Amino acid sequence: MNRRVLLFDNGSLEPASTRQLRAIAETLSVRLALPVDPVSLAHSDKIPAEQLDGKPAELFSDALRRLETEGATEILALPLFIGPSLAVTRWVPGMVAEFAERGLGRAKVRIGSCLYADHDERLCGIVRDHVRAVSRPGARPRVALVDHGSPAPAVTAARDAIGAQLREALGDDATEVVACSMERREGDDYAFNEPLLARVLERPEWRTGPLVIAMLFIGPGRHAGAGGDVEKIVRAARGDDDVQFTKLLGQHPALIDILVDRARELTTSA
Repeated sequence: MNRRVLLFDNGSLEPASTRQLRAIAETLSVRLALPVDPVSLAHSDKIPAEQLDGKPAELFSDALRRLETEGATEILALPLFIGPSLAVTRWVPGMVAEFAERGLGRAKVRIGSCLYADHDERLCGIVRDHVRAVSRPGARPRVALVDHGSPAPAVTAARDAIGAQLREALGDDATEVVACSMERREGDDYAFNEPLLARVLERPEWRTGPLVIAMLFIGPGRHAGAGGDVEKIVRAARGDDDVQFTKLLGQHPALIDILVDRARELTTSA
């Protein structure tokens, strides 16, 4: 059997995002003792190759065609996504089905679970570690657990579940923990994303005192990281007044453990 792994994210125009994806894939390849190709669903192929050490980013669709020519018989597609976004539940399965219908795909493609699945508490553990790393001893900050916001209720449900876990994990080390979104689509159909980060920061009790922004983002891009949209929202509301931002999820070694398990789940269920 010629088994290959595609580790895929949504994609970004930020070179640092692709570099992080590649680093995670390299470490995961060692752990699995399998080739792991880092790919994106969109956007990343527009990054000039010279900003990526001369190696262009690859899209998921192109990787499927390439692995076919390389003789892959089984492809494990691992989502580098926190929750089951529409990209994971609709777009990727649709792409794989179309690939097979056109007679191009002889390899069996298995799509893995997202990082948060079956009440797994390890993402919470990553965020807890990151919050504690930036919190002053005895400060008992308010903690805003922030994700991007999604048109898929299941993604927000994952965010809220991680928020509930984090609330319990931090206990008395935090004054309050609120799960919120950076942004949402307009209309009542997307109100499940509430509260928005900006609205949380408008609350009187959130305007002063120690504040930790717990980033529920995997990699850097125009939203997360230094100077990103999340930081702009916070700076507009609070300036630099006793505010700390955590690291991103992709910077914690435990993320690899989750991905290893997601890959092994696919092979044991085959």
